[in-house]
Amino acid sequence: MSWFARIFARGEPTLSAASPRDAASLAVLHAASFSRGWGETEFEQLLTDRGVVADLARSGRRNVAFIVSRRAADEAEILSVAVARTWQGRGLARRLLDLHLRRLAGLRLRAVFLEVDEDNAPARRLYSRAGFREVGRRPGYYSGGKSALVLRRDLV
Repeated sequence: MSWFARIFARGEPTLSAASPRDAASLAVLHAASFSRGWGETEFEQLLTDRGVVADLARSGRRNVAFIVSRRAADEAEILSVAVARTWQGRGLARRLLDLHLRRLAGLRLRAVFLEVDEDNAPARRLYSRAGFREVGRRPGYYSGGKSALVLRRDLV
């Protein structure tokens, strides 16, 4: 394969743990995915926190998806998940979530929680298929008065 073809080839992304050196690219990905993106400094702080677990998907040299959780006692909360638009709808979020949940279970955590916009059907399907169930609701949590659904998945 020529060097040109290798640069533009799109094989399956590789999944791995994120590190502080990924902060800038994760900030760019987050800003493209959410109306209020987290900055590079926020990601640096998260990725150096011993209570944070973060995984990413990389295609070539580019980070194309991530998931970040914070541990507290024997539980975790998923803080954010983002997938680059060009990679959405290909099962990448599911693969990344599966890896992330296995890592959290390996840390002997009992349960994982998250909040999701009640109108975000693709995310709700992803979490439902991964075994999350609704355990609460936060009315007006998001701008525009949208409610957040609180979801939980037991790991043990």
